[in-house]
Amino acid sequence: MNNPADRGRPAEILLVEDNDNDVELTRIGFRRTRLAVNLHHVPDGVECMAFLRKEGAYAGTPMPDLILLDLNMPRMGGREVLEAISRDEELRHLPVVVLTTSDADRDVLGSYRLRCSSYIVKPVDFENFARVVQSLTDYWFTLVVLPSDGRATDAG
Repeated sequence: MNNPADRGRPAEILLVEDNDNDVELTRIGFRRTRLAVNLHHVPDGVECMAFLRKEGAYAGTPMPDLILLDLNMPRMGGREVLEAISRDEELRHLPVVVLTTSDADRDVLGSYRLRCSSYIVKPVDFENFARVVQSLTDYWFTLVVLPSDGRATDAG
């Protein structure tokens, strides 16, 4: 397997979210999982892209194993982030899970057209939110094989 725990390190997760309550719920949800997680947080898409490109204050940050992305944020929203990631050769391999309040068909379809890996509607109550975080963790860090970086290698 090629998952963070298999490589002896915590999972690096980037949460792109402007709502402080949702940030805290996500932090608590990850604390309830059995997986070691480094949860990084940025409040909008501009900061997300700086984090991913290791610009400015983010120069020493690790590349995330998974991005949790809200759609509706100030400055640069989730749709624009998905567009920027899909156009960037160094970033397009990153799995992006849209985690948002919108269940509108246009948002779901639009996100998948922009190559999101999954689309999850945020539950409104904490227990269901915590269950979503646990399921997300189990799926992405137990079942799925993740790339170690963006460079392809010949496996033979």
